[in-house]
Amino acid sequence: MVAGILLGCGMGVCLGTISGLIPGFHSNTLASLLLSLQGVLASLLGPEVLATALFSALVTHTFIDSIPSTYLGIPDPDNALSVLPAHALCLQGLGEEAVRVAALGSALAVVAGVPLSLLCFLLLPPLQPYLDWGIGIILLGIAGLLVVTAEAPGWALSLFLASGALGLFSFRYSFLAWHPFGGTAILLPLLSGLFGFSTLLLASGAPFPAQRFGGLRIEGKGLASGILFGAAAGSITGWLPGLSSATANALVSSGGGYDREPRQYLVSASAANTVNAFVGLATLYALGRTRNGVMVALLALELPPMGILLIAGCLAGCAAYLITIRLSRSGDRLRGLETRTLNLGVMGFVAILTILFTGPFGILVLCLATAIGVVPPLVNVPRLFLMGAIMLPVICFSLGIVTV
Repeated sequence: MVAGILLGCGMGVCLGTISGLIPGFHSNTLASLLLSLQGVLASLLGPEVLATALFSALVTHTFIDSIPSTYLGIPDPDNALSVLPAHALCLQGLGEEAVRVAALGSALAVVAGVPLSLLCFLLLPPLQPYLDWGIGIILLGIAGLLVVTAEAPGWALSLFLASGALGLFSFRYSFLAWHPFGGTAILLPLLSGLFGFSTLLLASGAPFPAQRFGGLRIEGKGLASGILFGAAAGSITGWLPGLSSATANALVSSGGGYDREPRQYLVSASAANTVNAFVGLATLYALGRTRNGVMVALLALELPPMGILLIAGCLAGCAAYLITIRLSRSGDRLRGLETRTLNLGVMGFVAILTILFTGPFGILVLCLATAIGVVPPLVNVPRLFLMGAIMLPVICFSLGIVTV
């Protein structure tokens, strides 16, 4: 058993590192690829090792994906909002600090994620009918609070509704995306256009700034607040139906610090994504419900005891933290490179991924999302309101207004 856990964990760390380093690539896509090879892999490795590898890859991905999001700028679906504060630090030459802060948030989230997942597993199933009913109202209240407290409520509401309409369109017609990735993969062009392409199109062509690291400049109070808020957001989105880590970023942004405290926000966003993975596992075991592509892949296997996967997740988190810290220095290798060339290269790569995984429909979504994504900086409104692309479909689905 121990050998199987270590083997699966090692494989998962390697796979999660690869998927995390590819701009725009999501762990769900990796899970879909592995699921297509499930029969062969399960016969060679056994379902326990394969399950351990899948969950370890998911946990590892939540650490590693901060690197391309900081230095290259195309987010994966779980990292869409955090790319903007990370970019702000990177442009100041503090990209390594941004990556290390995000890694610290994920590492502390592993510590919090295990007890939180066990608590959710034991306490929440009897309350599930009430939670299912109330999620749409809760999100509607959060969205309304974000809009009315914005400096330009009119523009904020317009951007929220425009991105939400695009989200509804994308999910409603996601069957037009190429098989087999469908609805999950449509997040790649949707959020890459809103938060990645639109940012890079407006970026200057100045040389990539020199990076320096002088320690982590985040106070203990800010770190504790970031972890607590991120853990709460990750638990909510990991357990409640219809939500995802992308929604967790929107919840984190509502707690403040998005513009004022970028380091605290990065801690919160990273913690939310990692806790989401652990609580999503508890949801699978307690309710038989899936919250992401990795859980869908796990559901197709003969599941080992939940404790085995929790242990594997903790081991993967330790390894992923060390790998992230080691790779955080990689940004300095880009020093002096013309960012326009770098940005075009990254955009071209993600466009190719979009064609491969979603086909012509994905390219249409990418173009529409990019057109909406360039508006916020032109009207001086934070891009966080573009998370309407995720929140509005979830609200409408939860309230029974539409079927996504």
